[in-house]
Amino acid sequence: MRKIVMIGMVGLTLILSLVACSGSGNDEDTIRVGSKDFTENLIVAELYSLALEDAGYDVERIFNIAGSVIHTSITSDEIDLYPEYTGTGLLSILQMGLLTDPEEVYSTVKEEYDNQFDITWLDYAEANDGQGLVIRTEASEELGITTISDLQKHAEGLRFASQGEFDQREDGIPALEKTYGEFNWKSSKVYDNGLKYEVLKNDEADVTPAYTTEGQLVNTDLFTLLEDDKQVWPPYNLAPVVRNEVLEANPEIADVINEVSAALDTATITELNAKVDVDKEEYEEVAKEYYESIQ
Repeated sequence: MRKIVMIGMVGLTLILSLVACSGSGNDEDTIRVGSKDFTENLIVAELYSLALEDAGYDVERIFNIAGSVIHTSITSDEIDLYPEYTGTGLLSILQMGLLTDPEEVYSTVKEEYDNQFDITWLDYAEANDGQGLVIRTEASEELGITTISDLQKHAEGLRFASQGEFDQREDGIPALEKTYGEFNWKSSKVYDNGLKYEVLKNDEADVTPAYTTEGQLVNTDLFTLLEDDKQVWPPYNLAPVVRNEVLEANPEIADVINEVSAALDTATITELNAKVDVDKEEYEEVAKEYYESIQ
């Protein structure tokens, strides 16, 4: 998954270079907001930044940090806060066992981050960027498939657009079959991830793996995201993580950023991602427009 964290020396060098170039220093009057290097995280980090500036704070944006090193950047006092995902915190950072209840995952990461890293998880958003399966809407409507349980029952009549490793990865097909039963697809071919929606759109396949906030999913006439009704995958709810030292010095920033989280559900994040990834708008403009809409 794109949020898997592997801390390495190459990545660490990159983040140190980024910070050096930013000339951030340790200005206690400035909140340093970080982000990972993909659309959704950039948009949400920009929303945090706009909210903080609106509340009177000076903000330094340290964006486009590789996901493999951003945890190191916050624990090394290079940034003060950034948008993280509960499932990433649980599995990739803490390397704990799989949990699927959103509240249990959140309470676990919140407690462990505070104990281990002196970092606080503020409120998590309803928005969940997790693993999922997408089916052509025409096939969904024809066969009455709205859940992964429905899909398993009809798999033998459907063409699977595999993403390669998904077939073998522990949290891919093996996890699905352990929870839902075997998926005996009519056919299964491997397609490049960048082509999967075109493959479905051109009726070359019926089902493919996806992340639940991908911009193409706004095209509900063409694509239907299936409900993971047996919760095989952990939740990846968005939440701000902030260094305790910064939060203690500026306790009011919790309310400021929590108001942003309260406005973010999965459908909203998907629409914002689509404006950047599908409509090719700039993420700063998309974030600004949305922020003004929730004022």
